[in-house]
Amino acid sequence: MASLGGMPELPEVEALAAFLRENAVGRTVIRSDVAAFSVIKTFDPPLTALNGLTVTGAGRYGKFLDLEVDGLHLVTHLSRAGWLQWRDKLSAVPPKPGRGPLAFRLHLAPPFDPDGPDSDSDPDAPAAGFDLTEAGTQKRLAVYLVRDPLEVPGIARLGPDAMRVDLDAFAALLADQRAQIKGVLTSQSVLAGVGNAYSDEILHAARISPFAIAARLTEAQVSTLYTAMRETLTDAVTRSVGQRAATLKSEKRSGLAVHARTGLPCPVCGDTVREVSFADKSLQYCPTCQTGGKNLADRRLSRLVK
Repeated sequence: MASLGGMPELPEVEALAAFLRENAVGRTVIRSDVAAFSVIKTFDPPLTALNGLTVTGAGRYGKFLDLEVDGLHLVTHLSRAGWLQWRDKLSAVPPKPGRGPLAFRLHLAPPFDPDGPDSDSDPDAPAAGFDLTEAGTQKRLAVYLVRDPLEVPGIARLGPDAMRVDLDAFAALLADQRAQIKGVLTSQSVLAGVGNAYSDEILHAARISPFAIAARLTEAQVSTLYTAMRETLTDAVTRSVGQRAATLKSEKRSGLAVHARTGLPCPVCGDTVREVSFADKSLQYCPTCQTGGKNLADRRLSRLVK
């Protein structure tokens, strides 16, 4: 599967939750396999507590994916390089730890069909389920099994959800932030769900520089930014929900105007999309649309020139 820079964000996680509600709810957990023990962040209840329980729902907390299983919550944070891959047929052979990108696998029995053969009682019926994989060397994928999602530290620290916050609350959040708006939008303790890619898209749609100080934005700019955030995320969710997990990344890429498009023409004005690089990530913007035609200082490039 092709990779896309940056972690899955609110629209992709929302789509994964919708996909699991459609494909996993009603199935019984057979077992789980752990191929990378470092991804498991909890020990009570143990993963074996899932065995024999039924998947009852799936939801999202910011960028955390929550699979509800008879009162327990299997929570996943995909981080920067993690992904969920649904399998209609899973191998019954447990994976060998440390081999390839596979980190975790959940086996689910075929759903019971009261009008058909009792497939739940057929030991040879193929199990479906999903793999959690992580590419690259930085292993940050995290899996938690908890009784309450708030037991996950990252969920407990989340700010209001970007798709649920109202304009007044959004304005109040920004008024307290004397940092650059790019960083504020991606700070999960301030606002949950927006990451590197969609913050670039939101700021481009709002015609605001990523380096603008959040607390100094005018009332009109805050309103424009709020509208851009809601429209950008709503459009991305609309395009993403209904996609199979395997096609979500390409769907995300196809909808981007500036993020990961350095050197290409801005689809709004035709100017060249520029980039600012940091240690482990970068941002993209359009000078004409966002910064009055000025190029922002690329700190990495500046250091190389000196």
